[in-house]
Amino acid sequence: MTNASPHTPSASGTFQGKIGTTYEESTPWWPEEQKLPEDTPNVVVIVLDDVGFSDLGCFGSDIDTPAMDALATGGLRYANFHTTTLCSPTRASLLTGRNHHSVGMRMLSNFDTGFPSGRGRITTAAATLPEVLRDSGFNTMAVGKWHLAPMEQTTASGPYTQWPLSRGFERYYGFLEAETDSFYPELFYDNHAVDPPKTPEEGYHLSEDLVDRSIEFVRDQTSVTPDKPFFLYLAFGAAHAPHQAPQEYLDKYRGRFDHGWDAERATRHARQIERGILPPGTEMAPRNPGVVPFDELSDDERKLSVRLQEAYAAMLDHTDHHIGRLMEFLEQIGQMENTITILLSDNGASQEGGQKGSLNPTAFQNGFSEDLEEMVARIDDIGTTRAHANYPWGWAQAGNTPFKRYKQNTHEGGVRCPLIVRWPRGLPRTGEVRQQFHHVNDIVPTLFETLGVQAPEVYNGIPQLPIHGISMAYTFGSPTAPTRKEAQYFEMFGHRAIWHDGWKAVSFHQRGTSFDEDQWELYHHDTDFSECNDLAQERPEQLQKMIARFWVEAGKYDVLPLDDQGFAYRAKIPRPGSPRLRTTFTYYPGMAHLPIAAVPPVMNRAHRITAHVDRATAADEGVLVSLGNISSGYVLYVKDNRLVYEYNFLGTRYTVTSDEELPTGPAELTFEFVKTGDMRGVGHLSVSGRPVGSEDIPRVLPHFLGWQGLDVGRDTLSPSSPSYEGEFAYTGTFEKVVFTVAPDEEGTEPFERID
Repeated sequence: MTNASPHTPSASGTFQGKIGTTYEESTPWWPEEQKLPEDTPNVVVIVLDDVGFSDLGCFGSDIDTPAMDALATGGLRYANFHTTTLCSPTRASLLTGRNHHSVGMRMLSNFDTGFPSGRGRITTAAATLPEVLRDSGFNTMAVGKWHLAPMEQTTASGPYTQWPLSRGFERYYGFLEAETDSFYPELFYDNHAVDPPKTPEEGYHLSEDLVDRSIEFVRDQTSVTPDKPFFLYLAFGAAHAPHQAPQEYLDKYRGRFDHGWDAERATRHARQIERGILPPGTEMAPRNPGVVPFDELSDDERKLSVRLQEAYAAMLDHTDHHIGRLMEFLEQIGQMENTITILLSDNGASQEGGQKGSLNPTAFQNGFSEDLEEMVARIDDIGTTRAHANYPWGWAQAGNTPFKRYKQNTHEGGVRCPLIVRWPRGLPRTGEVRQQFHHVNDIVPTLFETLGVQAPEVYNGIPQLPIHGISMAYTFGSPTAPTRKEAQYFEMFGHRAIWHDGWKAVSFHQRGTSFDEDQWELYHHDTDFSECNDLAQERPEQLQKMIARFWVEAGKYDVLPLDDQGFAYRAKIPRPGSPRLRTTFTYYPGMAHLPIAAVPPVMNRAHRITAHVDRATAADEGVLVSLGNISSGYVLYVKDNRLVYEYNFLGTRYTVTSDEELPTGPAELTFEFVKTGDMRGVGHLSVSGRPVGSEDIPRVLPHFLGWQGLDVGRDTLSPSSPSYEGEFAYTGTFEKVVFTVAPDEEGTEPFERID
């Protein structure tokens, strides 16, 4: 017999054995398996959400955070570490090592601005950390908040190209949006939506669930391939609003903050100097605009604000407990010593609770103010399943002690964040503070250097952007080494800043005004840690030099065009290809939960909802379609043989109930909203075209219906109505539900109305 060539190419590359006609005449060959060095460390990156610079115990707070404090004691604290001042951009920079505008994430992944810097997705020209580590031999797993996929693409229809499993992670469990209810989260497992594993009544809370899943993923991997390192990315919902925690944690903090935010700031400031977080002589910034001295608040205002801060502290404390569980698990399985643990917050403390705090984030997103008296009446709901609480500006500034401003701003209150690095086997010095200036884009190059991994110049055939950050590894053993960072720009919603050679120029932009009118401030950061002494008038030449450098960096990293359009405006503009561009939507019972970014755009528009059912008996009842939660939304359901529609306007419910009982047999059960003016209208009910009731709906939300999406045939997660219990799944035969939506807000009767 004639033998084939011993070097026949194959799908797996050049074969180096010999292929004959039979196996007796052939020589097998196996390519050498790619292996990392035996001592390659695991990597755990823990991301907190909206946690201020001073909020951890080891950064000055008296909130109980023993697990995170232990990481600091056994590792290093970075007191001059910066982020992008917003969640999606920080995550994009953290996972790519590039500046956020350059990779397409100028703000939230919810929006596509139409410009390269604002696509709301990470370009494939920036391979992610999990992609590189997976291909280098790591197992990769993500748990928790993602918020890096175009939100219209987070339905069961995909596309999945920007979901975790398509950007380098092999396992995923968590939520894809900006925020979620910690008792009723919108969960996804790998590439599909799932229900929470238990109810709040059974003890469910998201932070515990995320750590349970992290432990499961790591246990599975290390049990089967203990010689293979893992990368775990654990991004908590905490402590982003809504601030929620188990009752025992809420009870623990009763009375702990009665002294108010002014005293709290002073105490934290003193601790920070004492513990070496702040250089001696660092001043505390004055109160932010709109922050009232605590002693000048009314009794009700003080009572409410303290309770809101207690909920925040309880949530952070509860999260810390579960971080401790994860660390204990790593210790038990012998992985702690050679695991690099990096813990950070994605931005400074949030201003989104407003001046007096909030029990309803949808009010903030729609520009409505909540009534103080009503909030005080609901004070015992704060932190529980019954409220979506966020604290006021005064407590947010206390979280950002000693700095100015907040999340979304480019002053230090928005961009200076806690960072802890722990690696028992690898850090030559521990328990110390580092003051070198660094940025979130420096995490990837630090890990690449430490792990001996190279950033690819071409990935999947696509030339790659250069890494923009620099390695921080030089700081591990050198507490006083000068920073190697040359410059770093900041920009968000038109707020701008530039740091260079120990100086920082920064401007606060008033939305809707000319960028040319912005006033730039100048600070010498090496001697003015907290931006208290503006040198713009004294050093005009230095200021102009810094502003010029900002424009150089802006051009280099695709920052332009400047854009100050906010969330509410962007929420109304679907990106190309969005399912929201249609005016007719047909859904079927049993379909997967539909995220809010892909639901029919009924906000302030005329619309019709028709459920096609066949009622075998008068006892058939339940939810036909529901959207939203305790904060806002709507639901159409059958109960007590009546058709009912409820609209939840920030906690005020407008109800339309059929004035007669429903017939059995096939029927079309319809709700129609007819506009009678801006943000108001009349709700009509009909059965198979026959009117059965109507009511005024005097107020509807203009922009945004909250963070919880749509279900057909049941009400999952946080209930849309208090009129029933649980999911209240529809018990009859249910064919489909059809939405017909006006093409814009102007039309009041875009289709033939039922009379």
